[in-house]
Amino acid sequence: MRSRGAKVTDIVVIVVAANDGVMPQTIEAINHSKEANVPIIVAINKIDLEGADPNRVRNELLAHEVIVESLGGDILEVEVSATKKTNLNQLIDTIILQSEVLDLKANPNRSADGTVIESSLDKGKGPVATVLVQRGTLNIGDIVVLGSAWGKVRALSNDLGASIQKAQPSDPVEILGLNSVPEAGDKFTVVNSEARAREITEYRHRKIKNFATGITNKLTLENMMGQIKEKNLKELPVLLKADMQGSIEAISSALNELGSDEVVVRIIHSAVGAVSETDIALASASNAILLAFNVRPNPNAKLQAQTDGVEIRQYSIIYNLIDEIKLALSGLLDPTINEKIIGNAEVKEVFYISKIGKVAGCMVTDGIVRNNENLRLIRDSIVIHEGKLSSLKRFQDEVREVQVSQECGISFQNYQDIKAGDIIECFEIETIERSL
Repeated sequence: MRSRGAKVTDIVVIVVAANDGVMPQTIEAINHSKEANVPIIVAINKIDLEGADPNRVRNELLAHEVIVESLGGDILEVEVSATKKTNLNQLIDTIILQSEVLDLKANPNRSADGTVIESSLDKGKGPVATVLVQRGTLNIGDIVVLGSAWGKVRALSNDLGASIQKAQPSDPVEILGLNSVPEAGDKFTVVNSEARAREITEYRHRKIKNFATGITNKLTLENMMGQIKEKNLKELPVLLKADMQGSIEAISSALNELGSDEVVVRIIHSAVGAVSETDIALASASNAILLAFNVRPNPNAKLQAQTDGVEIRQYSIIYNLIDEIKLALSGLLDPTINEKIIGNAEVKEVFYISKIGKVAGCMVTDGIVRNNENLRLIRDSIVIHEGKLSSLKRFQDEVREVQVSQECGISFQNYQDIKAGDIIECFEIETIERSL
């Protein structure tokens, strides 16, 4: 969200609390602003609070190459208090000054274009897009194309929720009347007819479909299979439905960061809107978990999910979704295998017993030799066999274990090559579950 905001704005105002200093989200905002090459104004907020230290904020910003004017840099800064309304007019004047220096201008007397900031599927309103008008004037009744969606503007509302007739440059506005939900970050433009809008969006749909088909085939057949074979990579396929495009982006980004060299999340499909029968069919065909964030399956989809055995996981908090998927990924990790040597025995002599075969007469030299544990036969410091024993006896009695300095008779399962002087190593294997 911050990245998308930085790309569509002309000036970034980074607000830093004077009592908290530079936080991780501050650093993220700085990096996005630099990446988008957008000028920064620093607003040092909460100067009225106890513990406020604006100079500390300035010095912390230095570590991230943000040098404000008072320290000899070219980045404007203003000390403010939002609650007390201290210096807010000065902040506005600073923004206006920066815009004049940048010579920011836009022509309102032309057809509108701009960027989709957010989108969603509202139960009552249908597809909704929040856009930023960057050039021209957007009017009710205009035909707009937004990525691969289009529509005739049926209603406009401003950032306060009030209905308006038009939106001019720099106005954020909500649009109703679209045929589908566009993606956040899509460019929008006004076209002269519905026919032209259909022509553009149909072309884009074909292009996206062809591109996706080619990429999917290449990824599945060449890259993914190669990775799975070479790296033993395991996948957790998921299908994601959410209430807004911003939610899709945030969840997808978090899921993609969960993977490791051994396990990954593969998002086979993501879209805004309720869970449909098509989603169930796709999840069933892909053996995918269906993740529903702030949306629900329609009745037919719910019934089909029960019939097809598709699991629908419903969430309203992103952290809960991420935690559960992280746990599921951890279950795909191969466990850690630890080996612990518990005892050794030296073969003193070898006997042959009918119906059993060779039996090693041994002395336990250290630890314990235990029945049903794993054994290695070592000759001249080289392991020549590894397996299970078939019998462990003290005198004529079958026993569960033999202690150090005790004699015993050992026979192997399906193995007869035993000689005096061999060492029998007894070990146990511990399996430890892993987590990301």
